[in-house]
Amino acid sequence: MKIIRSKEFTAERAWGALDIANMNGVTTRLHWTDAPYKWHVNDGEEVFAVLDGIVDMHYRAGGVEQVAELRGGDVFFAGVGCEHVAHPRGAARILVIETEGSV
Repeated sequence: MKIIRSKEFTAERAWGALDIANMNGVTTRLHWTDAPYKWHVNDGEEVFAVLDGIVDMHYRAGGVEQVAELRGGDVFFAGVGCEHVAHPRGAARILVIETEGSV
């Protein structure tokens, strides 16, 4: 049993993570960041839930870059092959659920 106070979590570096669970090869991790990630495509599907802060999620659909503003409580689902990159506006806390070992 774990209780995690996500608003209290920080990391020493951008995209630092707290491993919460690994359920049959699917990981759930809490990330803290104040800097963009990198453009990437995950090995499988990804659920990206903003718990605190604001994140601009850039993604490419049909070769065209688009941006979705995500606020606390918003969820972004990246299907297989979805190229994307997260750009937080200041500090943000994000719950990420994805295949173990994914980018």
